[in-house]
Amino acid sequence: MSRQPSILSAISFLLVLLLVNSKPAFGQQSASGETLTLEQAISAALRNNRQVKIKELDVGKSEDELAGGRALRLPKFNLYSLGSQQLTPIDFMFKQGVFGTFPGIGPVPDKDTKISTGLKPTVLIIAQIQEPLSQHYRIGLNIEQLKLGREIAREQLRSQQQTIVNDVTRAYYAIVQSQSAFQTAEENIKLYRELDRVTTDYVAQRVALKSENLDVKTRLAKAEYDLLTLGDTIATQKEQLNNLLGRAISVEFNVSLPLETVGFEADLDAARSRALNQRPEIKKARLELQRADIDRRIKKSEFIPDVSMSFNYISPLNFGGIIPKTIASVGLTFSWEVFDWGKKKRELDEKGKTVEQAKASLVEIENQIQIDVNSKHRKLQQTRLQLRIAQLSQETARENLRVSTNKYKVQAALLSDVLKTQTALADADQQYQQALVSFWTAKADFEKAIGEDK
Repeated sequence: MSRQPSILSAISFLLVLLLVNSKPAFGQQSASGETLTLEQAISAALRNNRQVKIKELDVGKSEDELAGGRALRLPKFNLYSLGSQQLTPIDFMFKQGVFGTFPGIGPVPDKDTKISTGLKPTVLIIAQIQEPLSQHYRIGLNIEQLKLGREIAREQLRSQQQTIVNDVTRAYYAIVQSQSAFQTAEENIKLYRELDRVTTDYVAQRVALKSENLDVKTRLAKAEYDLLTLGDTIATQKEQLNNLLGRAISVEFNVSLPLETVGFEADLDAARSRALNQRPEIKKARLELQRADIDRRIKKSEFIPDVSMSFNYISPLNFGGIIPKTIASVGLTFSWEVFDWGKKKRELDEKGKTVEQAKASLVEIENQIQIDVNSKHRKLQQTRLQLRIAQLSQETARENLRVSTNKYKVQAALLSDVLKTQTALADADQQYQQALVSFWTAKADFEKAIGEDK
């Protein structure tokens, strides 16, 4: 079938457009919505994410518990009041001469005398000030335990922050990949529609095969389906990222990604050492071990008797004139459970076993952290090599398209051959984008594995 020069020139022009527009569209942005950088997304998530706020409140709660524990060192003020109606009178019997016998007076009282309060309402008011003495040792241990609880809460907050940073990074790069593919699909649809219009005219002029036109229509339909699917995927991904950022899920935005790769921790031993020093999990495990040991010491301190200094003030009201109006005293209060059937010893043994569990857990966590760092380091190396391979494949596919386009210009290749090379380039572009996102995701995972804070 002969080909007219004008027809050949038009198709060649379209193929050149395909070649130019087949590059990745990372730098292109939609006109709608803000352009959100990864750093801005991470900063917003650390400020507004609800899971982070929950952990921040846990830290605040631990501060309040510590302040309450310190207050136990101070004197305790208690006030008790009992109002009642006497059901039986309170009788006081004084025997004759109980207060002595005096010259000229005789015995006092001179006969047996009974004094009764009668059946009337009475009130008993008791005020007490108590300062712990021997309990200060146990209180000090409890304060140390509360301090460790506060540090554990802070490490849990760090862990949640690092998890959120990693989640935001992964969600952000997923949008980058989907948005880039969406932009590429939009460009392909524009070109396929123009190519469909041209080949339809060529079929009508009998200078192109109908199968070529059907091939173009099939590719156009598939590109339109891919565009719809990608649009739905991006909408869901943006809603998920907005939720991580702690804002309304309907906020519209675009993303951007630097194309340059950066270096990473080459010294694996140094990376493991950093992880063992700064991972929240290892710090929390060490604090848990200290807390278990202090808990055992607190239980052991229960063998010490409780001794407190106490001031007591009692005021009975409406008991009659025989009862003193006020009674005040100061002294020591002693409390000790002499025999408890071995209860304290059993509880102390249980606390000792908890300490051993904490030690074993610490060793296990140390090993798991080292395994995690090793695994993430290997994954980072793999993704970097995959990125290099994808880059070479992309350059090869672009060169193949250039060659096939030039051959088509001189009628040394078929249109189907050019379309195949163009498809290969589109696949290579997509693989490069996936490799680039995989590298950045692996880098974020590695930073989390060594406990890096943002």
